[in-house]
Amino acid sequence: MDAGQLQAYLVKEFPQAFGPGRAHEVVRVDAGGIGLKLEAGDEHLRPGATVSGPAMMGLADIAAYAAILAAIGPVPLAVTTNFSINFLRKPEPGAIIADASLLKLGQRLAVCEVGLRAPATGADPYAQAGEEALYAHAVTTYSIPPRAI
Repeated sequence: MDAGQLQAYLVKEFPQAFGPGRAHEVVRVDAGGIGLKLEAGDEHLRPGATVSGPAMMGLADIAAYAAILAAIGPVPLAVTTNFSINFLRKPEPGAIIADASLLKLGQRLAVCEVGLRAPATGADPYAQAGEEALYAHAVTTYSIPPRAI
């Protein structure tokens, strides 16, 4: 699936998160994986005006799902079987980009790596000079249902 097809599918299947006025958007699909943007607003914040862990975990999980769909097509019943995340920095409200790439794509399992970062044009007040603005790193495993014959 290309970026337009993936966005259209996610708008149709997950209208609560994607589409006009919603916080999530597919920003790229290429040979390296996918990019998914979350525009983190008040509903994604925890005390201290930082984006909450559950919001970042959700973004990483959605990005992994989208990366798998981009590779194999619309398989609505692919489900998360394992999820691990390391929180590295506290993001401010605003855009967060999830870069997801497949580490393994088998017949029944897919393993995906996701980095959550500031947009390329965004400034991360927590990053040191020359350091990537990485907020979190996740690795997910998805179960892919058998294809109907």
